[in-house]
Amino acid sequence: MADEQNYSISLRFRKMENLHIVFWLLKDISWCMVWRPLGIAMTIPTLAIAIWIAFKNKGFVSEVCHNFAIVFWISANSLWMISEFFAFDETVILFGLTGKQTAMIPFCIGLLFLIYYYLIWRPRHRNVVETM
Repeated sequence: MADEQNYSISLRFRKMENLHIVFWLLKDISWCMVWRPLGIAMTIPTLAIAIWIAFKNKGFVSEVCHNFAIVFWISANSLWMISEFFAFDETVILFGLTGKQTAMIPFCIGLLFLIYYYLIWRPRHRNVVETM
């Protein structure tokens, strides 16, 4: 397509995104293997890079919404992991929710970012070039 626009990112940025995946996988492998110190330690760089990626893409609403959905996904996932590591996953801790169920709060916040983008922002800005 002759009128198709390109979206490009720097090699340095792409390397950071790839490193983010390494940290995320190490976090989840640690969760699966019940390696508490490594799992908790990997939460910090995984979440930090996800937040950094979201802010670096602030020029595109689609990227911000999707990347903040990822930030809240990682947050929920980490909360769930920690609740299992410290055996409060089945304990009621907040508003009648168990430790594991409280992970639904950040999961739903992430979903709200996507609902906002697809049902509110995108339909009102059909002519804006986005990365979706």
